[in-house]
Amino acid sequence: MRMIKKLLAAAAALTLLPLGACGHKTDAAENVQAAADNTADAIDANADAMRDQGGNIADNVEATMDNKADALNNKADAVRAAGENKADAIDDAKK
Repeated sequence: MRMIKKLLAAAAALTLLPLGACGHKTDAAENVQAAADNTADAIDANADAMRDQGGNIADNVEATMDNKADALNNKADAVRAAGENKADAIDDAKK
């Protein structure tokens, strides 16, 4: 999904290139446009970093929950084994 968004953003940027090629008439206008572009690039970079961080957090949470679930499964197996052993001991005592 992220890749599709990046491709769409790149395609949109490419469609604007001919418009940007016209340029501004003064250095001051060029500087303002360059500063705005730099700011927008920084904001985009922050957005990408947030998405990456969110993905990393989600991965870590998933791994933690998997480990906890595995531990609970192990406890359940231990309880079943203990019950089976106790039932066997009761059967053996009746013989």
